Amino acid sequence: MNLLHIKYALVVAKTKSINKAADELFVVPSSLSRAIKELESSLGVTLFDRSAKGMFLTPNGALFVRYAENVLKQIDDIEAVFKDGATEKKHFSISVPRASYIAAAFAEFSKEVALDSDAELFYKETNAYRVLSNILKEDYRLGILRYSEQYEPYYKTLMDEKKLIGEPITEFSYVLVINRACPLAEMDTITFEALNGYTEIAHADPYVPSLPTSDVKKNELPDHKGNRIFVFERGSQFELLAKNPNTYMWVSSIPKDLLERYGLVERSCVDNHRIYKDVLIHRIDYKLTALDNMFIEKLVETKRKTFKN
Repeated sequence: MNLLHIKYALVVAKTKSINKAADELFVVPSSLSRAIKELESSLGVTLFDRSAKGMFLTPNGALFVRYAENVLKQIDDIEAVFKDGATEKKHFSISVPRASYIAAAFAEFSKEVALDSDAELFYKETNAYRVLSNILKEDYRLGILRYSEQYEPYYKTLMDEKKLIGEPITEFSYVLVINRACPLAEMDTITFEALNGYTEIAHADPYVPSLPTSDVKKNELPDHKGNRIFVFERGSQFELLAKNPNTYMWVSSIPKDLLERYGLVERSCVDNHRIYKDVLIHRIDYKLTALDNMFIEKLVETKRKTFKN
């Protein structure tokens, strides 16, 4: 099978016209038409329905395009890796929600990576939209997607459309993390109303419009009455919680050693029943590496230690 002919077919599929594709490829239309026929002959199938209105993919043609795009991307990836000469550098990259149990797993994983392995590790904390975008557009290999269970059909459909695979990690309800000296820590039962007058700390990203689900947290948690502090990374949240006993934050469960380090406690809220899910995602054509599997092992181990369920 001629690689050049495969590239030609993809351009014809995009333009739906031999003449337009020929102009884009700087080839003679007759030569392009002949190349497409030779490709169809080598495959033993018809890729295009030809008509006066243009060139339209057959069912076999649509299947061919899907696989051909993946093949050409892999070839581009290989060329990118070796264009400056062979390299033995190992890469690991992941985009995740701002969750302490995931950060703890990454820290443990980093300790296991051999010092002489010449590895580059990329760890990015961000929102759901960016997790998807990083995998689809910026070539991050892995991502952890967090969403409310009520939006699962939306995300499953989206992942199918974008050719992504999702593996469940955990499901949970948000809990409150507060300073040990906070009056809320002494309450037997915490309700939404009991939070009025305290300062909420929140990550800013979920409140910035991006996906149809950008208002999830605002819709599911109570309207806040009082001050609210928006932060973009977890370091600030812990400093604020540790030094200001009148603050609280909605979080997924935090590892015990981190709570003790900052003098914090977790408390549940009887009015909060929403279930969230964390799902590990990657492209359907991506094969997990040894580094990926090492991280996943640490992630599962840390999750089991952190979550009570």
